[in-house]
Amino acid sequence: MRSRYSAFAVGDTAYLLATWHSTTRPPSLELDAGVRWTGLDVLRTAGGGLLEQEGTVEFRAHWRSEDGTGDQHEVSRFVREVGAWRYLDAG
Repeated sequence: MRSRYSAFAVGDTAYLLATWHSTTRPPSLELDAGVRWTGLDVLRTAGGGLLEQEGTVEFRAHWRSEDGTGDQHEVSRFVREVGAWRYLDAG
């Protein structure tokens, strides 16, 4: 989750797509250049252990733009795909 947040913060769409599960990954991704991500709070995690195949991360990501500030609150689901963690969707 933290690496994906960092990719959003620096605009690394290639990394975001590469870490997205193949069944839910969009063909392309465009980020809003006017949004600057300013912080991440991981609120809760479940699953995701060494031998587990699924996990969730509840987080709040903070942003700033010309229009002001805000945050995105989400519960993200991750699953292993070919041994690597991949973002599946927001539950």
